[in-house]
Amino acid sequence: MSAGTPYERVPELLDAWRMVAARRGVEGRLPLSALTRLEDSLLDTRGDVRFALDFDRDSLQVPYVELRIETELPLECQRSLERFLLPVKIVQRLGLIRDEADEAALPPGYEPLLVPENGELRPAELVEDELILAVPVVPVNPGSEAVERDWPATQEEQERANPFAALSALKSKPNK
Repeated sequence: MSAGTPYERVPELLDAWRMVAARRGVEGRLPLSALTRLEDSLLDTRGDVRFALDFDRDSLQVPYVELRIETELPLECQRSLERFLLPVKIVQRLGLIRDEADEAALPPGYEPLLVPENGELRPAELVEDELILAVPVVPVNPGSEAVERDWPATQEEQERANPFAALSALKSKPNK
């Protein structure tokens, strides 16, 4: 994927059915700050996203768009509470369907994308949807050390954390 086009050249709206018929594609770049639904998952919005959408039909004549995304998402490590960049590289083939019932006919490896009859697709929304799915539930910088190694729990803390510790103490006392 090349460096992409300037932000203002990213098409806001595409006609998916015309793009498939013409076997065309688009490339672009978006600032992370333009992806408002993703914003809450990020530590900040510095940086951009490079993407490409290629429209075509496969050998079974299934219309699809292949989406390629490259970026680094600024996240907060939940171990160290420090900023880190999560490299994201996505290649996803989306089978274009007109009705939810068509989903069952998609070949393996295709994710369904419901497209309205008029074919309107917003590239930025497709990119944002895939990035939202790429954000880990608990972001952890791969190079960070586990907190338990730095601050091991004391014996007293471990006993307090065990809800059955009191029962264990009662069990060990002899009956009178």
